[in-house]
Amino acid sequence: MPINADKPHLWKADTRASVDQFNQWFMKFAPKAYRDTRKKTITSVDQGLLITKDLSTITPEVIKANPGILPTLRMSTCPPLARDRLIGLADSTKNFVGCLEEGKLPRLLSPELLEEHLGKITGILSRMLDVDIFPWLEAKRRPTKEERYRSSTIVADRLCGAVAEPIVRNAQEKRQLAIIEKYLTDRGYKLKAPHAATLLDQMEPGTFSFRLNVLVKPSRTDAKTVRIPIDAVIQPKKAKLPHLPVLIEAKSAGDFTNVNKRRKEEATKINYLRATHGEKIVFVLFLCGYFDAAYLGYEAAEGIDWIWEHRTEDLDQLGL
Repeated sequence: MPINADKPHLWKADTRASVDQFNQWFMKFAPKAYRDTRKKTITSVDQGLLITKDLSTITPEVIKANPGILPTLRMSTCPPLARDRLIGLADSTKNFVGCLEEGKLPRLLSPELLEEHLGKITGILSRMLDVDIFPWLEAKRRPTKEERYRSSTIVADRLCGAVAEPIVRNAQEKRQLAIIEKYLTDRGYKLKAPHAATLLDQMEPGTFSFRLNVLVKPSRTDAKTVRIPIDAVIQPKKAKLPHLPVLIEAKSAGDFTNVNKRRKEEATKINYLRATHGEKIVFVLFLCGYFDAAYLGYEAAEGIDWIWEHRTEDLDQLGL
Protein backbone atom coordinates (compact mmCIF):
# COMPACT_ATOMS: atom_id res chain seq x y z
CA MET A 1 0.00 0.00 0.00
CA PRO A 2 1.25 3.53 -0.75
CA ILE A 3 2.59 5.51 2.20
CA ASN A 4 2.35 9.15 1.06
CA ALA A 5 1.91 9.09 -2.71
CA ASP A 6 -1.85 8.46 -2.42
CA LYS A 7 -2.53 11.23 0.12
CA PRO A 8 -2.51 14.54 -1.83
CA HIS A 9 -4.64 16.15 0.88
CA LEU A 10 -1.55 16.01 3.13
CA TRP A 11 1.03 17.23 0.62
CA LYS A 12 0.81 20.97 1.28
CA ALA A 13 1.07 20.59 5.04
CA ASP A 14 3.94 18.13 4.68
CA THR A 15 5.73 20.47 2.29
CA ARG A 16 5.47 23.33 4.78
CA ALA A 17 6.79 21.13 7.60
CA SER A 18 9.63 19.87 5.39
CA VAL A 19 10.63 23.39 4.30
CA ASP A 20 10.68 24.53 7.94
CA GLN A 21 12.84 21.58 8.92
CA PHE A 22 15.35 22.20 6.11
CA ASN A 23 15.57 25.92 6.89
CA GLN A 24 16.19 25.29 10.59
CA TRP A 25 19.05 22.96 9.72
CA PHE A 26 20.41 25.31 7.04
CA MET A 27 20.56 28.31 9.39
CA LYS A 28 22.68 26.30 11.82
CA PHE A 29 24.97 24.64 9.33
CA ALA A 30 25.29 26.93 6.29
CA PRO A 31 26.99 29.94 7.97
CA LYS A 32 29.82 27.73 9.26
CA ALA A 33 30.15 25.99 5.91
CA TYR A 34 30.32 29.34 4.16
CA ARG A 35 32.89 30.76 6.59
CA ASP A 36 35.12 27.68 6.35
CA THR A 37 34.91 27.67 2.57
CA ARG A 38 35.54 31.41 2.35
CA LYS A 39 38.76 31.17 4.36
CA LYS A 40 40.13 28.49 2.05
CA THR A 41 38.96 30.35 -1.03
CA ILE A 42 40.56 33.69 -0.10
CA THR A 43 43.89 31.88 0.25
CA SER A 44 43.38 30.30 -3.18
CA VAL A 45 42.55 33.67 -4.76
CA ASP A 46 45.61 35.30 -3.20
CA GLN A 47 47.72 32.53 -4.69
CA GLY A 48 46.12 33.10 -8.08
CA LEU A 49 46.96 36.81 -7.99
CA LEU A 50 50.54 36.02 -7.07
CA ILE A 51 50.93 33.45 -9.87
CA THR A 52 49.53 35.79 -12.54
CA LYS A 53 51.40 38.87 -11.26
CA ASP A 54 48.13 40.49 -10.18
CA LEU A 55 46.34 39.28 -13.35
CA SER A 56 48.73 41.09 -15.65
CA THR A 57 50.09 37.80 -17.00
CA ILE A 58 47.41 35.26 -17.95
CA THR A 59 49.15 33.00 -20.44
CA PRO A 60 49.05 29.34 -21.51
CA GLU A 61 52.37 28.84 -19.70
CA VAL A 62 50.87 30.08 -16.42
CA ILE A 63 47.86 27.77 -16.75
CA LYS A 64 50.04 24.79 -17.68
CA ALA A 65 52.10 25.31 -14.54
CA ASN A 66 49.05 26.03 -12.33
CA PRO A 67 45.86 24.61 -13.92
CA GLY A 68 43.96 24.78 -10.62
CA ILE A 69 43.75 28.58 -10.73
CA LEU A 70 41.15 28.45 -13.52
CA PRO A 71 38.11 28.77 -11.17
CA THR A 72 39.65 31.93 -9.68
CA LEU A 73 40.19 33.37 -13.15
CA ARG A 74 36.61 32.56 -14.21
CA MET A 75 35.31 34.51 -11.21
CA SER A 76 37.59 37.45 -12.06
CA THR A 77 35.72 38.39 -15.24
CA CYS A 78 32.76 40.65 -15.93
CA PRO A 79 30.35 38.96 -15.75
CA PRO A 80 31.75 35.98 -13.84
CA LEU A 81 31.91 32.99 -16.16
CA ALA A 82 30.28 29.68 -15.36
CA ARG A 83 32.34 26.69 -16.47
CA ASP A 84 29.99 25.80 -19.33
CA ARG A 85 29.94 29.42 -20.52
CA LEU A 86 33.74 29.51 -20.72
CA ILE A 87 33.72 26.22 -22.62
CA GLY A 88 31.31 27.69 -25.16
CA LEU A 89 33.14 31.00 -25.60
CA ALA A 90 36.54 29.33 -25.98
CA ASP A 91 35.17 26.51 -28.17
CA SER A 92 36.76 24.05 -25.75
CA THR A 93 35.47 20.81 -24.19
CA LYS A 94 33.96 19.84 -20.85
CA ASN A 95 36.67 17.24 -20.29
CA PHE A 96 39.49 19.70 -21.02
CA VAL A 97 38.23 22.44 -18.70
CA GLY A 98 37.21 19.88 -16.07
CA CYS A 99 40.75 18.50 -15.97
CA LEU A 100 42.19 21.97 -15.49
CA GLU A 101 39.83 22.73 -12.63
CA GLU A 102 40.88 19.49 -10.95
CA GLY A 103 44.43 20.82 -11.03
CA LYS A 104 45.79 18.68 -13.86
CA LEU A 105 46.39 18.77 -17.60
CA PRO A 106 44.65 16.40 -20.05
CA ARG A 107 47.06 13.51 -20.61
CA LEU A 108 46.03 12.40 -24.09
CA LEU A 109 46.15 15.78 -25.80
CA SER A 110 48.95 16.66 -28.18
CA PRO A 111 51.15 19.66 -27.25
CA GLU A 112 49.78 21.57 -30.24
CA LEU A 113 46.13 21.07 -29.25
CA LEU A 114 46.94 21.83 -25.61
CA GLU A 115 48.49 25.12 -26.62
CA GLU A 116 45.55 25.92 -28.89
CA HIS A 117 42.91 25.31 -26.20
CA LEU A 118 44.87 27.19 -23.54
CA GLY A 119 45.42 30.11 -25.92
CA LYS A 120 41.68 30.46 -26.52
CA ILE A 121 40.85 30.19 -22.81
CA THR A 122 43.46 32.69 -21.66
CA GLY A 123 42.44 35.06 -24.46
CA ILE A 124 38.81 35.06 -23.29
CA LEU A 125 39.78 35.50 -19.64
CA SER A 126 42.23 38.35 -20.34
CA ARG A 127 39.69 40.19 -22.50
CA MET A 128 36.88 39.91 -19.93
CA LEU A 129 38.71 40.77 -16.69
CA ASP A 130 36.58 42.92 -14.37
CA VAL A 131 38.50 46.22 -14.29
CA ASP A 132 36.14 47.60 -11.66
CA ILE A 133 37.42 44.97 -9.22
CA PHE A 134 41.01 45.27 -10.46
CA PRO A 135 41.43 49.01 -11.14
CA TRP A 136 45.20 48.72 -11.44
CA LEU A 137 44.87 46.87 -14.75
CA GLU A 138 43.62 49.87 -16.73
CA ALA A 139 46.03 52.18 -14.91
CA LYS A 140 48.87 49.74 -15.70
CA ARG A 141 50.33 49.87 -12.22
CA ARG A 142 50.83 47.58 -9.25
CA PRO A 143 47.88 47.27 -6.85
CA THR A 144 47.99 48.64 -3.34
CA LYS A 145 47.73 46.23 -0.42
CA GLU A 146 44.16 47.40 0.22
CA GLU A 147 43.15 46.93 -3.43
CA ARG A 148 44.57 43.44 -3.54
CA TYR A 149 42.76 42.44 -0.36
CA ARG A 150 39.48 43.96 -1.51
CA SER A 151 39.61 42.24 -4.90
CA SER A 152 40.55 38.91 -3.29
CA THR A 153 37.52 38.97 -0.99
CA ILE A 154 35.16 39.87 -3.87
CA VAL A 155 36.41 37.01 -6.02
CA ALA A 156 36.34 34.66 -3.02
CA ASP A 157 32.71 35.55 -2.36
CA ARG A 158 31.88 34.80 -5.99
CA LEU A 159 33.60 31.43 -5.74
CA CYS A 160 31.92 30.59 -2.45
CA GLY A 161 28.51 30.86 -4.02
CA ALA A 162 29.41 27.92 -6.25
CA VAL A 163 31.57 25.98 -3.79
CA ALA A 164 29.49 26.24 -0.62
CA GLU A 165 26.29 24.85 -2.17
CA PRO A 166 27.71 21.36 -2.87
CA ILE A 167 29.22 21.35 0.64
CA VAL A 168 25.81 22.07 2.15
CA ARG A 169 24.14 19.47 -0.09
CA ASN A 170 26.69 16.77 0.81
CA ALA A 171 26.38 17.54 4.52
CA GLN A 172 22.60 17.27 4.28
CA GLU A 173 22.88 13.89 2.56
CA LYS A 174 25.21 12.62 5.28
CA ARG A 175 22.75 13.80 7.91
CA GLN A 176 19.86 12.04 6.18
CA LEU A 177 21.79 8.78 5.92
CA ALA A 178 22.75 9.09 9.60
CA ILE A 179 19.05 9.33 10.48
CA ILE A 180 18.30 6.21 8.43
CA GLU A 181 21.26 4.41 10.03
CA LYS A 182 20.07 5.24 13.56
CA TYR A 183 16.55 4.09 12.72
CA LEU A 184 17.89 0.76 11.46
CA THR A 185 20.53 0.08 14.13
CA ASP A 186 17.98 0.84 16.85
CA ARG A 187 16.00 -2.06 15.37
CA GLY A 188 18.92 -4.46 15.29
CA TYR A 189 20.06 -4.03 11.66
CA LYS A 190 23.76 -4.22 10.81
CA LEU A 191 25.61 -1.92 8.43
CA LYS A 192 27.58 -3.78 5.75
CA ALA A 193 30.10 -2.35 3.31
CA PRO A 194 28.57 -2.07 -0.18
CA HIS A 195 29.50 -4.93 -2.50
CA ALA A 196 28.39 -4.51 -6.10
CA ALA A 197 29.03 -8.17 -6.94
CA THR A 198 26.36 -9.37 -4.50
CA LEU A 199 23.09 -10.30 -6.18
CA LEU A 200 20.45 -7.90 -4.99
CA ASP A 201 17.97 -10.61 -4.01
CA GLN A 202 20.67 -12.51 -2.07
CA MET A 203 21.49 -9.68 0.33
CA GLU A 204 21.72 -10.95 3.91
CA PRO A 205 18.51 -10.36 5.92
CA GLY A 206 18.82 -7.76 8.68
CA THR A 207 21.61 -5.83 6.93
CA PHE A 208 21.87 -2.55 5.05
CA SER A 209 24.40 -0.71 2.89
CA PHE A 210 24.87 2.88 1.79
CA ARG A 211 25.77 4.12 -1.70
CA LEU A 212 25.51 0.78 -3.43
CA ASN A 213 26.01 0.63 -7.22
CA VAL A 214 23.24 -1.61 -8.53
CA LEU A 215 23.42 -3.37 -11.90
CA VAL A 216 20.31 -2.69 -14.01
CA LYS A 217 19.11 -2.95 -17.62
CA PRO A 218 17.84 0.22 -19.34
CA SER A 219 14.92 -1.79 -20.74
CA ARG A 220 13.45 -5.30 -20.51
CA THR A 221 14.81 -6.18 -23.95
CA ASP A 222 18.24 -4.68 -23.38
CA ALA A 223 21.11 -7.14 -22.98
CA LYS A 224 23.62 -4.63 -21.65
CA THR A 225 23.69 -3.47 -18.05
CA VAL A 226 24.61 -0.19 -16.38
CA ARG A 227 25.32 0.75 -12.77
CA ILE A 228 23.12 3.19 -10.90
CA PRO A 229 23.92 4.44 -7.37
CA ILE A 230 21.36 3.84 -4.62
CA ASP A 231 21.77 5.74 -1.34
CA ALA A 232 20.42 3.06 1.03
CA VAL A 233 19.71 -0.63 0.41
CA ILE A 234 17.98 -2.55 3.23
CA GLN A 235 17.13 -6.24 3.45
CA PRO A 236 14.29 -6.76 5.96
CA LYS A 237 15.10 -9.07 8.88
CA LYS A 238 12.16 -11.35 8.07
CA ALA A 239 13.12 -11.73 4.39
CA LYS A 240 13.39 -15.27 3.00
CA LEU A 241 15.91 -15.42 0.18
CA PRO A 242 15.73 -14.80 -2.67
CA HIS A 243 14.16 -11.48 -1.70
CA LEU A 244 14.60 -7.98 -3.12
CA PRO A 245 15.68 -5.37 -0.55
CA VAL A 246 14.12 -1.96 0.03
CA LEU A 247 15.87 0.83 -1.91
CA ILE A 248 15.88 4.39 -0.57
CA GLU A 249 17.06 7.56 -2.29
CA ALA A 250 17.88 10.42 0.11
CA LYS A 251 16.97 13.81 -1.33
CA SER A 252 17.12 17.33 0.08
CA ALA A 253 16.54 20.67 -1.61
CA GLY A 254 16.86 24.33 -0.68
CA ASP A 255 14.49 25.67 -3.37
CA PHE A 256 11.55 24.52 -5.48
CA THR A 257 13.10 25.24 -8.89
CA ASN A 258 15.91 22.69 -8.89
CA VAL A 259 13.80 19.76 -7.70
CA ASN A 260 11.34 20.21 -10.56
CA LYS A 261 14.24 20.41 -13.02
CA ARG A 262 15.71 17.14 -11.73
CA ARG A 263 12.58 15.14 -10.97
CA LYS A 264 13.07 12.87 -14.00
CA GLU A 265 16.19 11.38 -12.42
CA GLU A 266 14.14 9.26 -10.00
CA ALA A 267 11.75 8.22 -12.78
CA THR A 268 14.71 6.97 -14.83
CA LYS A 269 16.01 4.95 -11.87
CA ILE A 270 12.68 3.30 -11.10
CA ASN A 271 12.19 2.42 -14.77
CA TYR A 272 15.62 0.78 -14.92
CA LEU A 273 14.95 -1.11 -11.69
CA ARG A 274 11.56 -2.36 -12.89
CA ALA A 275 13.02 -3.41 -16.24
CA THR A 276 15.56 -5.52 -14.34
CA HIS A 277 13.68 -6.74 -11.26
CA GLY A 278 10.00 -6.40 -12.11
CA GLU A 279 7.17 -4.42 -10.56
CA LYS A 280 7.76 -5.75 -7.03
CA ILE A 281 10.87 -3.65 -6.49
CA VAL A 282 10.42 -1.23 -3.56
CA PHE A 283 12.01 2.16 -4.29
CA VAL A 284 11.12 5.15 -2.11
CA LEU A 285 12.45 8.66 -1.59
CA PHE A 286 13.53 10.12 1.76
CA LEU A 287 12.69 13.82 1.50
CA CYS A 288 13.67 16.97 3.36
CA GLY A 289 13.21 20.49 2.04
CA TYR A 290 11.46 22.16 -0.85
CA PHE A 291 9.32 19.50 -2.52
CA ASP A 292 6.04 20.95 -3.75
CA ALA A 293 2.86 19.46 -5.21
CA ALA A 294 4.24 19.63 -8.77
CA TYR A 295 7.21 17.47 -7.81
CA LEU A 296 5.21 15.10 -5.62
CA GLY A 297 2.50 14.68 -8.24
CA TYR A 298 5.08 13.81 -10.89
CA GLU A 299 6.73 11.19 -8.67
CA ALA A 300 3.36 9.71 -7.66
CA ALA A 301 2.37 9.43 -11.33
CA GLU A 302 5.59 7.48 -11.94
CA GLY A 303 4.64 5.07 -9.15
CA ILE A 304 7.28 6.40 -6.74
CA ASP A 305 6.43 6.78 -3.04
CA TRP A 306 8.28 8.75 -0.38
CA ILE A 307 9.01 9.12 3.33
CA TRP A 308 9.25 12.59 4.88
CA GLU A 309 12.25 13.12 7.13
CA HIS A 310 10.05 14.98 9.61
CA ARG A 311 7.96 11.79 9.89
CA THR A 312 10.67 9.14 9.88
CA GLU A 313 8.39 6.67 11.64
CA ASP A 314 6.68 6.09 8.28
CA LEU A 315 9.66 3.83 7.53
CA ASP A 316 7.82 1.28 9.69
CA GLN A 317 5.36 0.83 6.84
CA LEU A 318 8.12 -0.62 4.64
CA GLY A 319 8.15 -3.80 6.70
CA LEU A 320 11.46 -3.06 8.34
